[in-house]
Amino acid sequence: MKYEMVHDRQQGKVRKLIPAIQNLLFAYTTKENIQSLKSGIDYLQYLTMPAEGRNVPIIVPEYQMEQFITVCNTLNENLVYMTPDEIKLDKGTPVKIIGGSFDGIEGTFMKVKHKRKKRVVVLVQGIAAVMIAEISDGYIQALNK
Repeated sequence: MKYEMVHDRQQGKVRKLIPAIQNLLFAYTTKENIQSLKSGIDYLQYLTMPAEGRNVPIIVPEYQMEQFITVCNTLNENLVYMTPDEIKLDKGTPVKIIGGSFDGIEGTFMKVKHKRKKRVVVLVQGIAAVMIAEISDGYIQALNK
């Protein structure tokens, strides 16, 4: 969830808490359970990615999802949500944040398109990313991965 200014018919522009990632449902379940649920709902679709010449459903590793939830649950005003196309991961350095409200979060230290300074990005592979506003060097530890 994130705060955003939205138009309200009675109040005009108001600040509301809205879903940060629209139209996505993350399910912690088995393949069989999700297929059973999906068969009864026509508009429910898998988010897929190309692999070995075909499209396969994206499965988010549990650790990656926990990191993403931890960052998003802070409701920090300086979080920026992005699509995978908006970040360049090939030159990033894996980092861990030590101290502060994001203590223990692991992400990638990188330059993001159209941003002047480097940021820490926590990624849900192929789905979304959340960028933590500038973190001072004293709170970042490089990881050997």
